[in-house]
Formats: sequence, C-alpha cells, structure tokens
Amino acid sequence: MTPPTAETGRDGAKSRSGRTGGVVGRPPWVLVLPAVAGAAFLVLPLAGLLVRAPWSTMAVRLAEPQVLQALRLSLVTATLATFICLLLGVPLAWLLARAVFPGRRLLRALITVPLVLPPVVGGVALLLVLGRRGLVGQWLDAAFGVTLPFTTAGVVVAEAFVAMPFLVISVEGALRAADTRLEEAAATLGASRWTVFRRVTLPLVAPGIMAGAVLCWARALGEFGATITFAGNFPGQTQTMPLAVYLALETDPEAAIVLSLVLLTVSVVILASLRDKWTSTS
Repeated sequence: MTPPTAETGRDGAKSRSGRTGGVVGRPPWVLVLPAVAGAAFLVLPLAGLLVRAPWSTMAVRLAEPQVLQALRLSLVTATLATFICLLLGVPLAWLLARAVFPGRRLLRALITVPLVLPPVVGGVALLLVLGRRGLVGQWLDAAFGVTLPFTTAGVVVAEAFVAMPFLVISVEGALRAADTRLEEAAATLGASRWTVFRRVTLPLVAPGIMAGAVLCWARALGEFGATITFAGNFPGQTQTMPLAVYLALETDPEAAIVLSLVLLTVSVVILASLRDKWTSTS
C-alpha cells in the first residue's frame, strides 16, 4: 500500500491543498470584500502622493536649499544614530540571547518599550534625563559643558532611542537561531571569548545585523515625535525631513509632497530589500 504523501490524501486521491497548505478554489466573498477594502485603505493614500506630486517641477524642488538641507541632515543623523545603535545594540542583543541573569525578561520588555511608546512621550522622557536640568543632563552640562536638547546631537540621540529596539530584536533573533556548536568548537580549540565572538558569532549573524541596521536606519530617518520634542525644529540644525514635511504643509504643500515622496521611496526600497527576511520563496 502506498503511504500518503503531501500530494495525496489518506485515500490516495490528489490533495487540493497548495504548497502553503491553503485550500485551492474560489475565495469566499465575505473575505474578499473586506480584504480589498483594507488594501485600498492602505494603498490609496500612497497613490494620492503619486497623483498629486509636482512631477514637472520635481527636480527643481529637490534642488531647493531648504529641501537639500533637510535631506542632508536626515541622512547624516540617521546614519550616526544607526552607528550608535550598532555599537550598543549588538552587545545588548548578545547579552539577551546568550547570557542568563536575573531580570532578563524584564530588561527585554523595557528595551522594546520604545516600539509601542508614543514618540512624543519618548522625547519628554529624554528631556527629563538628558535636559539641562535632567538626571544626567545637568551633570553633562556642569562637568563637560555638553548640552544635547535642541542640537543636532539631540536629533541623533532621539533617533537612536526610538530605532535601537529594531536592531536589538533582529540581532537577538539571529543569535538565537544560530548554531552554537560552531562557537563551542572554536572555544574548545583554545579561542578566547572575544575571538569566538569576532571570528565566529558575528559572521554567523551578519545577515540579521544587516537587516536590523537597515530597519534601524529607516526608522531613524522617519522619526518625528521624539525629535521635535527633544531637539526642536530649527532649519539647518535639527529640522529633518519629517519635520520639514510638517512645516511645509502650512507654507508650501508641493514641497511637503516632494519630501514625502522621498521618504516613501526610501521605505519601499527598504521593505523590498528585506522581503526575504519575512517571506519564503521556497
């Protein structure tokens, strides 16, 4: 008797299940109609940007000083914030994935809070800690003369605060999925912990680090609430692209559309490049 396979049922007949386990056939209208409505709800606003975009003057508007200023500042601050997140987030992710210590679950929960915390609340929290009269800020000001709020450095700090959880979650997941036998083999051959981490662990989780860094950079590029609360909205100093969009809506709506299209393009490119992280092509 031929045993049943993925292609046949118990009675030997061909299964109607697809490769993903879904039943092949016409989908019920009770699911199709709300699905189409949901897709339209998400896609039509984006299509509206494309329809109303000033395509004939796009190049001229992208070359305007205030647009270039906001674009340049956004790229620089998002890149610096991502570098800080890599420097601090990768070791933090390793600690959560490999170390065992009391309060690890609580620490993981606190680290992911910025994912759901309203960004404006995050900005207020940063002010209370790093402001001139904050818990740490007053010491920085008195000891080193360093003031972070309403500066370009403040933009970097605000972006890093909201973006780091994306990196930590991605890298921690990669570390948990990595084969630890290679690290154990390197350790038995006499490699130090730092050598194992640098020569074995990092190459193993490099795709996860790259994906997390890209997500982190994209989140930093689009940050608004924490930035305007902690760093303000000063052209050339703290006015990033999302802030420039907000300001342009009142004075030059077409410039706001142009900046929005730039951010939309970046988001689409990021999601397309990371598609294989969440979907299977097999």
